Amino acid sequence: MIGVIADDLTGAAELGAAGLRHGWSAEIVRHGKPSGRADLVCVDTDSRSCDPAKAASLAGAAARMLRAAGATWIYKKVDSVLRGQVTAEVEAVMKQLELDRAFLLPANPSLGRTIRDGHYYVQGKLIHKTEFAHDPEYPRRSSQVVRLLAAPESFLLRVANEDRLLAAGSIVIGQAGSAADVRDWAEQCDETILPAGGSEFFNALLAGQVAGGASRGRAFEAVAGPEFFVSGTSTRQARQFVQAEKRLKIPVFTLPQELGWGSEFTPEAVESVTNRVVAGFQDQPRVVLAVGLPHVADAAIARQLSECVVRVAEPVLRQVPVARVFAEGGATAAELVRRMGWSRLTVLHEAAPGVATLAVDSGDPILLTIKPGSYAWPAEWTTCPAVC
Repeated sequence: MIGVIADDLTGAAELGAAGLRHGWSAEIVRHGKPSGRADLVCVDTDSRSCDPAKAASLAGAAARMLRAAGATWIYKKVDSVLRGQVTAEVEAVMKQLELDRAFLLPANPSLGRTIRDGHYYVQGKLIHKTEFAHDPEYPRRSSQVVRLLAAPESFLLRVANEDRLLAAGSIVIGQAGSAADVRDWAEQCDETILPAGGSEFFNALLAGQVAGGASRGRAFEAVAGPEFFVSGTSTRQARQFVQAEKRLKIPVFTLPQELGWGSEFTPEAVESVTNRVVAGFQDQPRVVLAVGLPHVADAAIARQLSECVVRVAEPVLRQVPVARVFAEGGATAAELVRRMGWSRLTVLHEAAPGVATLAVDSGDPILLTIKPGSYAWPAEWTTCPAVC
């Protein structure tokens, strides 16, 4: 069994889907222990917004649990643009596994996210000149990768040189501008190194160990029934999706404008929006619930907006027999899963890189598809109501 420790639900799902692609059955554990039925267990510590000490504690506990469950090796998934408490969590896992070297490769070249000469680029632009500069919780104000990370407490942090030396007592950040670079780095890792990073590095590590083949996971079948898109993010991709749905005459419901100013989302207001969303399903098999407000710079208010969306989505799901839920944004997906009480999810299908469909292992006949807010939904989902 392979173990993955991710700091949010979308990251755990992304790597679970990657495992599925390589022929591994996969599950996501948010609470409790693994079922013992999966080849790949992805633990969601839900720690991206925690303080460093709490995040480290959760990551260390996950590593301890996975090792006790029989994981042959463990991968530390981090946000591809290094948001969250990356170094604190990597250090905690290293200490728990008694390793003195870690190799961190967050770059995903296939998505245009590369690291060259110590700088992070997104689609050829320095990251601090992209939309990530305005992230409400972790704004990327520099392109230098070492400045995007907090300094470790017990290890050295450095960017890999041309010699690619992974010295003891260090966390080394890899540079990669292509898929070939990622594969080359994967070939250099062994059991004495904690591998950490994004989805492409994990894919390369799996490819070096597992022969390709059909997934051993549960068979995936698209189900008929109402579809509910829940978007708690205001990224460019989210706004474009909402506009596309409106052009298709799909009912789109958004939050009251005053919430963007920090006003309280009263129970009466929640009920009002909920009733309108429920009514929307009477006329259409597909409904969208989104933030629908201008960009909010205040991190606390931005988090509240994501929670507000879920405060509406939960009662909707308890009233409408929805067959498929599509959650956009890691915090949104995590809060929805938490409120619905879904503690374990089985990975069924990878619709696109970073877009995973999960079965809820709680008796609810619902398929949950999630993706990070900075990723786009597959193009065909914005052009026809029927989801493949």
